[in-house]
Amino acid sequence: MSTGVAHSAISEPFTLIPGHAPGGGFEIFRSFFERSGMCVAHLDRSLRIVDANADFFRQFGRVPVEVRGRQICDLVHPSVRDKLSMQLGRLVGNQRHRFAERVVVLRPGNTTLSGELTGFAVPGDAGTVVSLMVLVRPEKVDRDSTLVAGRTKLLTDVDARILEGVAAGVSTVQLAANLYLSRGGIEYHVATLLRKLKVKNRPALISKAYSMGIFGVGSWPPRVLAEFVE
Repeated sequence: MSTGVAHSAISEPFTLIPGHAPGGGFEIFRSFFERSGMCVAHLDRSLRIVDANADFFRQFGRVPVEVRGRQICDLVHPSVRDKLSMQLGRLVGNQRHRFAERVVVLRPGNTTLSGELTGFAVPGDAGTVVSLMVLVRPEKVDRDSTLVAGRTKLLTDVDARILEGVAAGVSTVQLAANLYLSRGGIEYHVATLLRKLKVKNRPALISKAYSMGIFGVGSWPPRVLAEFVE
């Protein structure tokens, strides 16, 4: 099933049946998506998962008791968490009706799942948003095999600041002045980072850090996520 078909299938009924109980609406379409290979979840206004279909539980690698009542943003990789929360918040605030974002899901066993997440606002009688629906279409091939899936503390605080500086194009001299280190000290930490991430030069270092999800998405200057700092 294409995402476009899913958009039409799930948004039209909410227009035709205003005020329909959100839970009931989810039940109506649960069977429609059960065999689609697409994950479907119903969220309350606080972004907690009320319920989901079987594909959602299977693809996310979790049983219902682990998912229901949990913040959906807790189930995605830290690198995309802030952006997803912002987009969902806009739905709750009635600032937009839908959005689509590429996400990386954290699965048990330090594995990840990539896919496109589409979010919809579910309006009530008065036009206010009463809940949300999200669809996740998994990619057939997971391209994020290098992502750090768990809360691995890869970097010291100094390493993180240097990595951010290198990614922002800050010179070695300026980094040394900013961090009260010698030029040799900066070079030592850069060499350590090259070994940790198993790359040969600075451009590869930054590319690898982004591919592993160490930097937050959509932030400038680049910011290392706190989950990866000791």
